[in-house]
Amino acid sequence: MKKTLLLLGGSAQQVVAIDTAKRLGYKTILCDYLPDNPGQYHADLFYQTSTTDKEAVLEIAQKEKIDGIVAYASDPAAPTAAYVAEQLGLAGNPSGSVETLCNKDLFRCFLLENGFHAPQSGGYTDMASAMGDLDRFRLPVIIKPVDSSGSKGVTVLRQWTQIEDALQFAFSFSRNNRVIIEEFIEKSHPYLIGGDIFVLDGNVVLWGLMNCHRDENVNALVPVGKSYPPDLTANDLASVKQTLQEIVSKLQIRCGAMNVELIVDQDGRVFPIDIGPRNGGNMIPVLLEYIWGVDIVELTIKAAMGEPVSLAGGEGIPYYATHNLHCDRSGIFENIEFSQALTPYIVRKHIYKKPGDSVEYFDNAEKALGIVFLRFHNPQEMHEILSQINDHIHVVLKGD
Repeated sequence: MKKTLLLLGGSAQQVVAIDTAKRLGYKTILCDYLPDNPGQYHADLFYQTSTTDKEAVLEIAQKEKIDGIVAYASDPAAPTAAYVAEQLGLAGNPSGSVETLCNKDLFRCFLLENGFHAPQSGGYTDMASAMGDLDRFRLPVIIKPVDSSGSKGVTVLRQWTQIEDALQFAFSFSRNNRVIIEEFIEKSHPYLIGGDIFVLDGNVVLWGLMNCHRDENVNALVPVGKSYPPDLTANDLASVKQTLQEIVSKLQIRCGAMNVELIVDQDGRVFPIDIGPRNGGNMIPVLLEYIWGVDIVELTIKAAMGEPVSLAGGEGIPYYATHNLHCDRSGIFENIEFSQALTPYIVRKHIYKKPGDSVEYFDNAEKALGIVFLRFHNPQEMHEILSQINDHIHVVLKGD
């Protein structure tokens, strides 16, 4: 009899997990509250159920007698997966640790209590308490929901005159109606450091650390791609790795992928910004497969099913990058044009939109139009292309 895997979330980026599980011979059951999610057409069985409703998902898991559960590339669903796994005695990580990682408020407290570097911060459930606590902070600050991902609801504030708008924006994206205000850390390197790591038996065995790219002309907070290798000194890279391993150990994370984002400040201090107990979005696992030659999605599925997995370390193959296709305006999609100079570097591309679809201004990761994978021959070539990437890609909207 086939083993059964329950997957939480069936978006276009999550379909790869369903397909991988089926390829491995598992029966796949999908939960997603959206009635039009594409994953339902790939899974063996579909329940239109919210992935954040822990008790409802647990009931389904018990009914279907599942052998494993995965919240692939989903922060909101990760606590549900950990809770269900814990209740049923399945492979997974401590639910309390997962809750800590998925709540920015709790995560900041964890960092401070355990001796890690963390920005000055405060959490608030209403406008009045937040407005009454501003004397604690010096500009610039960053304001964000405690429980969102993909840069939804996030603002970097450089003038207090815009505080009310920033708070309202953050509250609008918080399921728990709680936001955080924190000190904005100035980085010493050109990029934030992010990507995915993979843990086996409590040890980080794959360091998928990369440069996090932003589009300053559209939204400086929303990731628009990754590039490898990371632009860090050897000492700073060692400090980043040490910090992440210590966090994994203190939270007793046993196995699985973790999506990370950190800043090294101008004094060489490592500030963990976000650590999600799940695979990264924007097809980061696919990029890592190009770099490392390892199927990270398959590792994730097997680990969740309690199957033995192994992963040999290595340096990885430079020079790879992704770019998230996006638009600086709203309209009706027609097509995307790539320059002749860029085309030779494209090794894979996915376009999420078709002619006639609506396109929105790119203010969070969910509004990406697609993604392209790029391979370069040397770092100079990679830097030259990526620094001018908007000159090589043109999104054509109706009426252009």
